[in-house]
Amino acid sequence: MQLFGLTGGIATGKSTVAQRFVEKGMPLIDADVVAREVVAKGQPALAEIAARFPGVVDADQTLDRAALGARIFANPTERAALDAITHPRIREAVLERTQALAESGAPRALYDAPLLIENRLHEGLDGVVLVVAPREVQRARLMARNQLSAAEADRRIDSQMPLDEKRRVATWIIDNAGSREALDAQVDEVWRQMLARG
Repeated sequence: MQLFGLTGGIATGKSTVAQRFVEKGMPLIDADVVAREVVAKGQPALAEIAARFPGVVDADQTLDRAALGARIFANPTERAALDAITHPRIREAVLERTQALAESGAPRALYDAPLLIENRLHEGLDGVVLVVAPREVQRARLMARNQLSAAEADRRIDSQMPLDEKRRVATWIIDNAGSREALDAQVDEVWRQMLARG
């Protein structure tokens, strides 16, 4: 089975692109969904997070994402501590899903991960789709979507690897700053090239 990576900067519209591939019949492994599952109520990672980050788990034993986000986006050390708790569990769950898809006979699948390149997960994949948008578009989307100030939005953008660095390892680049029609045309072309690879 061919496994392609999908990544992009925060608020570049990666989820929209992922949905377009799903509509074409591509099975999707979404790292964000897996990440939410590994920190769900009753999961071992949640207990570790509660111990390491007091005050981010509510009385009903659910994660307060806003409180946790405020801590980790402002402090690289805190973010690294969270990653050490969650990333090994996410990797294990993604591997299980990939193996299940391969065993089911799926010819290809898409692995959607925000930190695909930062965590060197792109190495060994059959290609990487990078979704990009200008910084001002990212900022505006983040401010609207997450009710953030411009400074808070910039901090979140700056906490990620610059898009120009990600471009160096991308197989395909989809610019998601234009119209829906322009986006669909780019996805169609990437899909055509994926199919041509076998």
